[in-house]
Amino acid sequence: MIAESLKDIRIVDLSMGWAGPLACRQLADMGADVIKVESCVRFDWWRSWEATPAWIEDDGAEKSSAFNMVNRNKRAITLDLEDPAGRELLLRLVASAHAVVENFSGAVLPKLNLSYDVFKQVNDKIILVSMPAFGSTGPWANFRAYGSTVEQSSGLPHLNGSAEDLPTMHHVAYGDAVGGLNGAAALLVALRHQARTGLGQFVDVSQVEGLFPLASHGIMEFSANQRQPVRMGNRREGINPHGVYPCVGDDEWIVIQIFNDPQWQALRGMAAPYLDEFADRFGQPEALDRSIAEWTKQQTAQELMYALQARQVPAVVTNKASELLTDAHLDEGGYWQWMDRAVVGNQPNPSPPFRVNAQRIKIGKPAPTLGQHNHEILVGELGISQQQYELLIERGIIGQRPRMPAS
Repeated sequence: MIAESLKDIRIVDLSMGWAGPLACRQLADMGADVIKVESCVRFDWWRSWEATPAWIEDDGAEKSSAFNMVNRNKRAITLDLEDPAGRELLLRLVASAHAVVENFSGAVLPKLNLSYDVFKQVNDKIILVSMPAFGSTGPWANFRAYGSTVEQSSGLPHLNGSAEDLPTMHHVAYGDAVGGLNGAAALLVALRHQARTGLGQFVDVSQVEGLFPLASHGIMEFSANQRQPVRMGNRREGINPHGVYPCVGDDEWIVIQIFNDPQWQALRGMAAPYLDEFADRFGQPEALDRSIAEWTKQQTAQELMYALQARQVPAVVTNKASELLTDAHLDEGGYWQWMDRAVVGNQPNPSPPFRVNAQRIKIGKPAPTLGQHNHEILVGELGISQQQYELLIERGIIGQRPRMPAS
């Protein structure tokens, strides 16, 4: 089924990278009309960090799987916002919108003479969701940052890794992914407020503050006991065994977590005689892990997972990225949706992680190409003339291919 919950909502997506585009994609998946705005020179950096003539010639702007993943179900135009004509067209688009989303560092919009107050002059009900790394106020408001910078600032690396390691980063850019989800939630609440009161809002989403819940165990430990928690690798205090264990095959692993005595007794029964000597699951954690590993490395990971789960023992195989496309659970649930897209052809798209009335949400359209909907939106919806449209192309204010910056 195609989601229509937000069918009449229009969102102007000025954001780039992962966090902002992901927030907007959540609402696009729910049926909102999300219009992505880039320029031919300052395109979304998830297309590429920089352009080269060879990259442009090879249609590199359309080959980024990361960009295509977070920008599906959107329409796209190009506007040079540093040009007065491009800025004016953006404001005309904002006048017809419910919300604007951006995730620039704090100095970018003021430099373009764009802000919540400016947007309110053309649309007094507008919502602006800003998603800078450190929020819009404070001494770090104008800092540029990326996912790994935000991860560092949240304190997470001091909680990851083993005791003998340096602070360890995951390099998954958690700040972006979590920020995108928080941004979507904040925008939904603001839209609800707008629908009830007719009022817009400025919504300030700090990506680093959104990561603090992931570091909550460290924050609470210091708050309560004034000490830094020790990095414990795969172990968890009060939970044992708790680890990743080898199975039959090359690089095959299973996670086993024991939270209580019934789970422990079930594991001991299955792993006999390997665990017979361990009456206490906490007394010799290193020796216990070695014995569990001796047992698991004789087992097939998938079969062992199902056997443990059947006995109420928390266990799961560690899926590799290469296996996700053929994972039986995801395949049976129709998680991957294949769609044809210009340049890259038939590609898998992950479904929205929520269902409506037990039905998967169907993806309406793949990510747009650069400026794909310029004519449809600028001429067809904003009402500029064909002559004006062609002049915008001639002046480089709009286009459908990246350009190298002027030297």
